[in-house]
Amino acid sequence: MSQLPEVAANPYGAELAAAKKAVALAARLCQRVQRGILQSDVQSKADRTPVTVADYGSQVLISLVLKKELPSQSFSMVAEEDSKDLRKDDAQEILEHITSLVNETIVNDGSYNMSLSKEDVLAAIDGGNSEGGPSGRHWILDPIDGTKGFIRGDQYAIALGLLDEGRVVLGVLGCPNLPLKSTNMHNGSSSGDQVGSFFFATIGCGARVEALEGSEPQKISMCSIKNPADASFFESFEASHSKRDLTSSIAEKLGVQAPAVRMDSQAKYGALARGDGAIYLRIPHKGYIETVWDNAAGSIVVTEAGGMVKDASGNDLDFSKGRYLDRDRGIIATNKYLMPMVLKAVQEAIKEEQ
Repeated sequence: MSQLPEVAANPYGAELAAAKKAVALAARLCQRVQRGILQSDVQSKADRTPVTVADYGSQVLISLVLKKELPSQSFSMVAEEDSKDLRKDDAQEILEHITSLVNETIVNDGSYNMSLSKEDVLAAIDGGNSEGGPSGRHWILDPIDGTKGFIRGDQYAIALGLLDEGRVVLGVLGCPNLPLKSTNMHNGSSSGDQVGSFFFATIGCGARVEALEGSEPQKISMCSIKNPADASFFESFEASHSKRDLTSSIAEKLGVQAPAVRMDSQAKYGALARGDGAIYLRIPHKGYIETVWDNAAGSIVVTEAGGMVKDASGNDLDFSKGRYLDRDRGIIATNKYLMPMVLKAVQEAIKEEQ
């Protein structure tokens, strides 16, 4: 993939190149599995096997590419999946399937001359069992963010971030089903639009988007709307991920006129960063604790595009506490003009609800 001069000159240039390569390769495996799901009409079944195959396969490829491309760096990754279920006797068939998918993806790509055994695959998955924390470098991975969107054939993201001494310094979002051109429609694109967006950002270097298949990177920036009445906001497609009655109450307080744009996964962070909407609200049900991998890559793409990402108390997100965000309820992402108003509306709505 092409690199802009300032990207090549940035202090995390090598890590960014490796992360982009890893996510692009994982995206190819995921696209192949998703096509298979849609053809076999798995959506009607409760069986999550194909998703599991793609989740594991994506994690294996990303772990593998990062180690290959950055051989001199010590490797630590905080990722969603582990190999526990795959080591059970009744999982041998699925493990075989994952292994052949990963090997076929490597062969088709042509960058590496290698073949993985089932043991190699299990070891690569368990490469993601780091606890992270405030010191050293840790990759943060959600191999498929937006599982339900993936099964439906809608939006999902392969989300990879890098934590350095407790702060996120790099983020890559591969969004295979998100149109490259800005869209304000529900999960949609008009015919002829190129589909497949690749967002990336490194600290202090801005945020960019290019085609998933590779194209000249374009710098992106948040919308500059100052009046909430002109704003539209993103929320999760799945009702279980966010308290919609609370979101409606917040929208009402702000005078937001447009209906919510509902989209799965951290693709929302990417769409927000390039100005497709003005506000992203995620107010989960009580007791839900956010994981670092659901927000690391997306949040730096937004902040490097000039946006802000806060919790419901107005604090910055803290990724240095391990696998979970040690945070108050809710995540709010918007531009600097709207943030004070959105925070106030969120806090009032939460107070009323209590």
